[in-house]
Amino acid sequence: MDDPRVFALQMERLVRVARPVPLAAVEEAVHTGRALPPRSVLVTFDDGDRTVLTEGLPVLTRLNIPAAAFVVTDLIGGDQPFWWTEAAFLSTHGGTARSLADCPPGGAVRRMKTLPDGERRTALAELRESARARAPRQDQLTPADLLTLTRNGVAVGNHTAGHPCLDHCEGGTVRDEIRRAHEALTGWLGGEAPTAFAYPNGNVDPRADAELRRLGYRTAFLFDHRHDRLLPPHPLRISRLRVNSTTGRDRFDTILSGLHPAVHHLRGGS
Repeated sequence: MDDPRVFALQMERLVRVARPVPLAAVEEAVHTGRALPPRSVLVTFDDGDRTVLTEGLPVLTRLNIPAAAFVVTDLIGGDQPFWWTEAAFLSTHGGTARSLADCPPGGAVRRMKTLPDGERRTALAELRESARARAPRQDQLTPADLLTLTRNGVAVGNHTAGHPCLDHCEGGTVRDEIRRAHEALTGWLGGEAPTAFAYPNGNVDPRADAELRRLGYRTAFLFDHRHDRLLPPHPLRISRLRVNSTTGRDRFDTILSGLHPAVHHLRGGS
């Protein structure tokens, strides 16, 4: 969360014009066939940046807004930065990799997200080896923090163990990424298995869908810049829109109105 003040203003606006709902209400809707109330909104956070706890939770608690946070489990309890944050830093500090030879530093992460996952991991290792400086460490959420979130209305969901783009992974990696995160979260959450998943980078993969079904997941979320219905037709492919500190008041209101995807399309968005 890069601007807590803007986040607070957005959430204050949200409670005035919409109806915040918990993850459990979305799950109930898709599995009972009863649509959510009009103007229902589920607030979600991806990756598990620690500011969800330190900056976001106080605002959510004050305004009585439920939410869901999807976390990258390999980082929990440590200080390793997100791989894309690290890669961006390393590439601008002299880091090079064979698969990024013709890529400007500012485009390294974008390129890495298109590589087969094994090549992405190799590129990151080469960046670490060749860069002039190490990326700054980043305090991550702890297992105790996850319990604090769940006890205060923020459901914790699976966002894989290491945040690869699953459609660029081998089948065994897809299963391992989902299952390792699932088992870790079940242990940290006192035996309560997660029931919601968010696809890293929004990249859907049918092998992931199958694994989620085997593990009993009730919902999974995309990152496709679209609204979904009050009764989403595909529980494991629920659409979402992105909101951050650069989202202005007019655009935020358009998102809450349900008109944003149409406006985005008219402006040339895909």
